[in-house]
Amino acid sequence: PDPNANRALADLIKQAKANSVPVDNIQRAIKKASEGNVGDFKEKTFEAYGLGGASLVISVLTDNDNRATADVKSCVNKRDGKIAEQGSVVFMYDRKAVLEISETLDEEALLEAAIEAGCDDYELEEGDGEEISTQVLVDPKEGSMMAEAIKSMGVDEEKIKLTLSYISKAPVEVSEADFEKNMQIIEALEDLDDVDSVEHNMSN
Repeated sequence: PDPNANRALADLIKQAKANSVPVDNIQRAIKKASEGNVGDFKEKTFEAYGLGGASLVISVLTDNDNRATADVKSCVNKRDGKIAEQGSVVFMYDRKAVLEISETLDEEALLEAAIEAGCDDYELEEGDGEEISTQVLVDPKEGSMMAEAIKSMGVDEEKIKLTLSYISKAPVEVSEADFEKNMQIIEALEDLDDVDSVEHNMSN
């Protein structure tokens, strides 16, 4: 596949590079997929309720739909969560490309670079203060364009991490006990081979 002709593939390559996946590994994965020697991987989203008003959006990438569905449902149900009907949770989230940058960005310079790249609608947030100094949220289709804009400001590509995430529109605070139980569900889900990411709406 030609990365320039497939934006989703291009974003995946950028994400892999940003996460320090060796270029050889990326090329090998593309080659295998091109040759058709691997299973047909499909993306799927599960929605679930945790405890205390928490909700979860579970993104899966699998070559075995039945296995992934059984594993996710079992994992959630065993820990007092509940699988939700399709669409009953995800509408409370926005799908965003999230760029985490390990240095502080000048807001005016970012605005200029973003407009130049055609990304005039974005959100700028402070990072966690440890490894991530700044977060930029944009429409998923503009993730790689915004990454290029940030690089044009002189930021090293290795300092930019690009991911696709579901961001809660209305975060909720849950009790400490419920938070711990919900984190057990999330951690168990993240341990499943087919699970790509788990997003939640807890603010604490």
